Amino acid sequence: MDYVANTTTQEQQMLRAIGVERFEELLSDIPASLRNPTLALPAGVAELELVSRAKALARQNRCAEELDSYLGAGMYEHHIPSVVDALANRGEFATAYTPYQAEASQGTLQAIYEYQTLICELTGMEVANASLYDGASSLAEAALVALRVTGRRRLLVSEAVHPEYRQVLRTYLDGNGWPVEEIPAPSGITDRAEIAQRLSHDVAAVIVQTPNFFGCVESLAELGEAAKRRGALFIVCAYPIALGVIQPPGVASADIVIGEGQSLGNPISYGGPTLGFFAAKQELVRRIPGRLAGRTVDAERACGYVLTLQAREQHIRRDKASSNVCTNEALLALRATIYLSALGPQGLRELALLNLQKSHYAHSRLRQIPQVTAAFAQPFFNEFVIQFADSVDTQRLEQRLLEQGILGGVSLGRWYPALKQAWLICVTETKTKAQIDRFIDTLAQNVQVAHG
Repeated sequence: MDYVANTTTQEQQMLRAIGVERFEELLSDIPASLRNPTLALPAGVAELELVSRAKALARQNRCAEELDSYLGAGMYEHHIPSVVDALANRGEFATAYTPYQAEASQGTLQAIYEYQTLICELTGMEVANASLYDGASSLAEAALVALRVTGRRRLLVSEAVHPEYRQVLRTYLDGNGWPVEEIPAPSGITDRAEIAQRLSHDVAAVIVQTPNFFGCVESLAELGEAAKRRGALFIVCAYPIALGVIQPPGVASADIVIGEGQSLGNPISYGGPTLGFFAAKQELVRRIPGRLAGRTVDAERACGYVLTLQAREQHIRRDKASSNVCTNEALLALRATIYLSALGPQGLRELALLNLQKSHYAHSRLRQIPQVTAAFAQPFFNEFVIQFADSVDTQRLEQRLLEQGILGGVSLGRWYPALKQAWLICVTETKTKAQIDRFIDTLAQNVQVAHG
């Protein structure tokens, strides 16, 4: 659609004032393949016909529930107990936008407070904020905190941190010229010798992920101690479900723990919306982005909840603000709160063990296929990397599996050229033994076809 033909004279003047003639020029950075300005609908179509057309378009999509999916890489298919939807979908939680008036927002404020408490317990940290947009922005915000607190300029980031998180980090820091140095992970975990070599007194933070993007569990204590010796902050990106069985980062001297909370009772959808959690040591409480809810008592000594700290630019001067984050993912944080409360510590541990056991079963069976090897010999949680023989056409293999209703894995070549023949495979508690066996048997059969 030609936007110019539908603009008013005032809108055309606005476009020219910013140096463009057509609205489409503002979209030039978006690949043409991702732009679809028209649905090719006939003019004056009836509502019944329009709804029918929309449903037909929607049916072209296939969701994870229709397929046997082994995709992970930051978005995870976990069972969501019915209680999460039953409580989170109540009208009370969809009315007030933000709890500025404490006297009218006690329920919302308490929910946020409970969320913060659960995140602290989960990560082993002392304070947590009222959530951020997603795991990637949480990582970037943590890096900004480290740069401001230390007054230093360099960041050491493991290559095993999610590549899209690292991309967002570079976007955040690019305008200030702060360099991001990536530490290799050739064996599937961060190269400790390289960390030790590059750590100096101008490094603001060491950033790692556990389990990392390859699914491997990092040994945090050694990395945290190395950062501390040089006065750098230690930032850990954590997968919350894994914290049911692995040591919380707070126990390993982490200064800031961040991550993606989608797996805590939130659906995959189309990759969003999600929520980023952010927890830190008490000494950093006034540096945390966003806002914090607190519990207090009123004049009659009755318990009440308030917004305790609001160090964002909407509330204080921009040059004094900790961040320009505008809001928090309160509804998703509420779902995470209900989810964690329903599971409890023992339930979370049992869930994590199911993920651990099922993924290791799949891993052991996959290694029996002649053209498949394990890419790394490291402890892993519910994701792992397999390497196909060079003679296997992995794109053809992926397509053949899809034709049989299976999403086989995430190809790593676009981020890691050395792993162009590798897939990242995720197995969660949602997979039965029969499903895993069918996946592996089907893959084994199709590897032969894609071989050579």
